[in-house]
Amino acid sequence: MDNDNSSTNWDNFFTPADEKHIKKEKAKAYDMRKSQWWKNQRGKGVCHYCKVRVPAKELTMDHIVPIVRGGKTTKGNVVPCCKECNNKKKYMLPIEWEEYLQSISDE
Repeated sequence: MDNDNSSTNWDNFFTPADEKHIKKEKAKAYDMRKSQWWKNQRGKGVCHYCKVRVPAKELTMDHIVPIVRGGKTTKGNVVPCCKECNNKKKYMLPIEWEEYLQSISDE
């Protein structure tokens, strides 16, 4: 996490997933992007995190628990996300993301 104001340095606990897992889950994500379920999710045109309305084609697929942190490409772990939130969230887990949002709202 790039934020020095965080009460927890989560990078100390970060262990990347192995390459086999990452490759497998990225392939599943590629296939899921073609699914009607994903098209319906993206078609709502709302970022899961900031709730801003965004043209559907500008929404990205975000893994709530990132692939590099061991997350899987499942319907319960992927959400439509604007590029700004996705770029800021990077590999953060939900608790880390909440801490980050809290720290910037306190500024």
